[in-house]
Amino acid sequence: MTNDNGLSDKLKAGVNKAKGEVKDQVGNATDDKSLQAEGKYDKAKGAVEEKIGEAKDRH
Repeated sequence: MTNDNGLSDKLKAGVNKAKGEVKDQVGNATDDKSLQAEGKYDKAKGAVEEKIGEAKDRH
């Protein structure tokens, strides 16, 4: 395992947040509540990954 100081977590976070935003917006535009929920989940997952990456940076 490499010591990337949380960089990989931050990259995953960015991808999940972006993916989630797209799903949320498409779900909103098409009135697809399931897709909106998936988008919100992905954004939340990205936020958690971002916090993990930040915590690793501090250590």
